[in-house]
Amino acid sequence: MDTDYFQHKGIYFASLLYSQERLQYLENKFHVRDDDVYIVSYPKSGTTWMIEILSLIHRNGDFTWCREVPNYIRIPWLDVSGIGEKLVDRCQSQRFLASHLPVQCFPKSLCSSKAKIIYIARSPKDVLVSLYHYAYMSHVVKNPNSFDEFMEDFLQGRVPFGSWFDYIKGWLQMRDNKNFLFVTYEDLSQDRRGTIKKICKFLDKELEEQAIDIVVEHSSFSSMKNNNMSNNSLVPDYIMDIQNNHFMRKGIIGDWKNHFTQKQKEYMDKIYQEKMKDLDFKFSWDVNL
Repeated sequence: MDTDYFQHKGIYFASLLYSQERLQYLENKFHVRDDDVYIVSYPKSGTTWMIEILSLIHRNGDFTWCREVPNYIRIPWLDVSGIGEKLVDRCQSQRFLASHLPVQCFPKSLCSSKAKIIYIARSPKDVLVSLYHYAYMSHVVKNPNSFDEFMEDFLQGRVPFGSWFDYIKGWLQMRDNKNFLFVTYEDLSQDRRGTIKKICKFLDKELEEQAIDIVVEHSSFSSMKNNNMSNNSLVPDYIMDIQNNHFMRKGIIGDWKNHFTQKQKEYMDKIYQEKMKDLDFKFSWDVNL
């Protein structure tokens, strides 16, 4: 199956899942409710992980929902055309929704609402590697000819949702908003329990320690990988071919070290420093530059 992109506001979107009509509707007409909670992320940054965590928190640690209902139904994708928009339309308050939209494409009604945004970010090197492997099993990202070529496309924003650098800098403009929580994949990897407690506090959700234990246990990589409702094995094959691949591949930090040559690392570090030099914000992965 061919993978086609179109551009909206100069940003690439995959025609298979997105449309100009849906994007224009979301930006200008979609009503953001005050009690909405949105998971926002650049692709391959931990969205599936956060969907699982919020599903468990929302049900007070009861994992039955996560074992019986696919994650894309539990927390629908705001921006996906077709089945995605139908699922969103059916949602009753309180809505938990996921999105990969850049901030400039997000519904304008967000600005006048009290909705909460949980933004999950990940080291761009690990994002690049994960996206590269995903491209070989997905009909959403064009199949790369080489890692070098894919790295250049990634750094220049010639992949779905555009430049990682522009994307994260755009959303971080909201970092001082009390309804915006910034979380990283690295936080979840190194201190999942502490990060889950931070998310609960942000959502004004009080859970007993026993319930927190359950959230931590059932949001582990192994638990999710073995759960067909969470590992995306039920995604239609016109979107993703999982016969010889696994959507949940490793779930680790620093996998880029197994793929980058020293020359590639130096090149990406140079681009990263140029693109991020004006951002007054430090990330945990900056120490590895």
